[in-house]
Amino acid sequence: MSAGLGTRLRTGLSRTVEALAPAPDAAAAARAAIALQARGMAATLSYFPAWDGEPEGIIAAGEALSAALDGAVPGTCLAIKASPLHFDKDLLRAVASPAASAGMTVVFDALTHVQAGQTLDLAEWMIQAYGSSGVALPARWRRSLADAERLREAPVRLRLVKGEWPDPEGDAGEPGQAYLDLVRMLAGRKAPVGIATHDPALARAALEILRPSGTPCELEQLRGLPMKRSTAVAARFGVPVRLYWPFGPGWWPYAAEKLIERPYLPKWWVADRLG
Repeated sequence: MSAGLGTRLRTGLSRTVEALAPAPDAAAAARAAIALQARGMAATLSYFPAWDGEPEGIIAAGEALSAALDGAVPGTCLAIKASPLHFDKDLLRAVASPAASAGMTVVFDALTHVQAGQTLDLAEWMIQAYGSSGVALPARWRRSLADAERLREAPVRLRLVKGEWPDPEGDAGEPGQAYLDLVRMLAGRKAPVGIATHDPALARAALEILRPSGTPCELEQLRGLPMKRSTAVAARFGVPVRLYWPFGPGWWPYAAEKLIERPYLPKWWVADRLG
């Protein structure tokens, strides 16, 4: 299949799913954060814009979520992507100011390798402007070790992920080892580190490094993926769990595309339940 045809098919799938599947909105995301708090879990509420999402939609969703929560769930994060806001500080301020007033920290999802530098620059600017921010570091990128060193002493929430997009110069190495290299770089920092994995063995190895170092850490899980075994690891270490809860019109199209790419998911669910 050509790249152009693949892109057209994905766009067609996104538009179709977006039209047929009612998207969880800001009100639903706020209710989810409140329900998760009652279960002893934190929430990162991630806004997925429509396939042709405009900044105005992102700003409106952030305002609606901020108004719905209004400080009711301290520690909640709002995850956004910087590219639909054109990496523009004025547009970002329109999202971040209501979020900060509502007690939320704005954190940035990982983007492509070429957009990483701009994203980290914005995360550092957010610290100066609002006192808090967060960013995802993909372990598969070679640059992430240097990025981790750059942010090691900064009061930035760091979310460690394996990474969706490859490093154009070649990945950093075996995924698990690259992930733990990042963890070791960050052991001992004072700002939080989120271990975003559903692999119980990797979660255990990461927490065995972070917990003795005194680093504040949590296990982050993605809504909809198997999490029985991984959250059991967090419980054994006494580490809090945060659920990454996507909302917005772009979520179901994205989830449908990932489901097609991951035909092993049903087997994974069974293994997790039996495990």
